[in-house]
Amino acid sequence: MDASIRTGTPSRHRTISATTARPAGLRVALVHDWLTGMRGGEKCLDVLCQAFPDATLHTLIHRRGALSPAIERMAIRTSPLQRVPGVHRHYRKLLPIMPAAARTWRVGEVDLVVSLSHCVAKAVRVPEGVPHVCYCFTPMRYAWDGRDAYLESWREKPLKRAVAGVLLNRLRGWDRRASDGVTQFVSISETIRDRISRCYDRDSRVIPPPVDADFYTPTDVPRDGGYLVVSALVPYKRIEQAIAACTRLGRPLTVIGEGPERARLASQAGPLVTFLGWQSDEVIRDHYRTARALLFPGEEDFGIVPIEAMATGCPVIALGRGGVAENVDDRVGRTYADPLTESLTTAIEEWEASGRPNDPAEGRRRAEALALPIFRSRLLGFIDEVTGRTRAIPAPHLAGERSRRPAG
Repeated sequence: MDASIRTGTPSRHRTISATTARPAGLRVALVHDWLTGMRGGEKCLDVLCQAFPDATLHTLIHRRGALSPAIERMAIRTSPLQRVPGVHRHYRKLLPIMPAAARTWRVGEVDLVVSLSHCVAKAVRVPEGVPHVCYCFTPMRYAWDGRDAYLESWREKPLKRAVAGVLLNRLRGWDRRASDGVTQFVSISETIRDRISRCYDRDSRVIPPPVDADFYTPTDVPRDGGYLVVSALVPYKRIEQAIAACTRLGRPLTVIGEGPERARLASQAGPLVTFLGWQSDEVIRDHYRTARALLFPGEEDFGIVPIEAMATGCPVIALGRGGVAENVDDRVGRTYADPLTESLTTAIEEWEASGRPNDPAEGRRRAEALALPIFRSRLLGFIDEVTGRTRAIPAPHLAGERSRRPAG
């Protein structure tokens, strides 16, 4: 899923009350990697916290006050990492010891465990016979698809690169073994379903994350605000490509978001590029409503920002890879094939030359199909299947033997 684009403590948490009552007496444990802000994964967790308000919530670390009211009201249990000085700023550096920290979680006597995981949450120890549903944002990125990119960052330090390679190999093996403890996987997109199949030799049910279609709505305001980027300013988002393309074409660009790349990106920007930093959801919605188009050059597991934009009728010009390609096409904007500045520049030029085609109603329809009530119904309905309150679901493994998993 998308990384945080609204870094810092949110000014407001939109919470939609759960309307589906859960069976009384069901003892539930929820598990989430870490709780440091309201990103896409936490919005999924919010739905489960409303559905199971008496559940315990286990996590590595918790930054108090940074989550929605429904999450903050939970009985939150942290790991020993919570006591590390400055952990809320530097927790990603603790990746090598996160598996050990995750093993300290104790869920107690429960009837169901639901983990939301892109790192170690799925490794929670579950009592024998208790179903474990994992809502998987992606297999551990550094151990799998992000491994080569991470090692490339150490290319000028060969010794550290070699040590990091050994560590990531061990993490990959650990992550694959941890997947054995999951009864049923749920993936956020077909992209992640394929990745779970490749990494874990497991099938999964696709349930896309929610979009607040009641909040992100269109208006009749003219689209004269130039191009728009809404993103965390981190390397894999490729924001420099949007900046370079707009600077080269002489097009105005507004960049909303914060991150470690901001100073470098600002040094590359032309005079028509404006950086707004972190902004509230309301301000972001206003920019979606007036932008000429959203530019999205990163490759995402799902890509919630383009769906938010489409909900307001905003066209999207995006790299046609990953989860974004499952929702964005030439009816709602334009996609391009290669993750290059030249490809994005050409896509903008061709889109403008063709009259800037976009079907706002189609974009809105696609966003509404991913609305919060639909997500809630799908996810809680699947949990009902797993716990035996509705029809049986297929066996969890692909075509059979564990020996068919890919080698390290």
